[in-house]
Amino acid sequence: MRAIDGMLSNGGPRWRVAILDGDVASRAALRTAVEAAGGTVAIEAPVRLDAVPLMRQTRPDVLILAPSLSGRREPALMPRIAASVDCPAVLFTRDTGEALVKQANRARVMGFMLKPLRPAELAPTLDLALARFREIRRLEQARADRPVVDQAKGKLMTERRLSEEEAFRWLRRHAMDSRQRLGDVARAVMAGDQTGVPILDGA
Repeated sequence: MRAIDGMLSNGGPRWRVAILDGDVASRAALRTAVEAAGGTVAIEAPVRLDAVPLMRQTRPDVLILAPSLSGRREPALMPRIAASVDCPAVLFTRDTGEALVKQANRARVMGFMLKPLRPAELAPTLDLALARFREIRRLEQARADRPVVDQAKGKLMTERRLSEEEAFRWLRRHAMDSRQRLGDVARAVMAGDQTGVPILDGA
């Protein structure tokens, strides 16, 4: 197992990738494809739980999981590994069986590549996995923020005599102007910290 430092001359890599694959040749092929596409490899290791602490330290953007056909425990470890790191997972395997697909679903795998590697498929697969992951996180955050947003709207409606639509527009405009999440602005309103931001007509 090893952590790898690497930056591109343009100031940063396209992605920082963790590769968990017990096959040395397969890892080498993945590393070459990642680097050719403008990324860097943050960690290489077999599919093992002891890779998790190193991934938490290196904080990769995306994880490539490649359980071997002979490693019976590896597919079962995928959900635990994926749940332990804050990044999307992409599955890289020859196995398309139902059991592995179920484990991949439990691991919330965001992309799929079949062995042998086709280097041209790597970049769009990683980009799509990251986009899906960010959208899911955005939706989850919006759901989590909904109760406090509703409370903040109620407070603004009472204290500033706004309609529900005007209160929501106030929150949204303040979030845009301050480059904060809507939920963070709502929490500030509930805490009594409105920072003197004026209500904008029609906004």
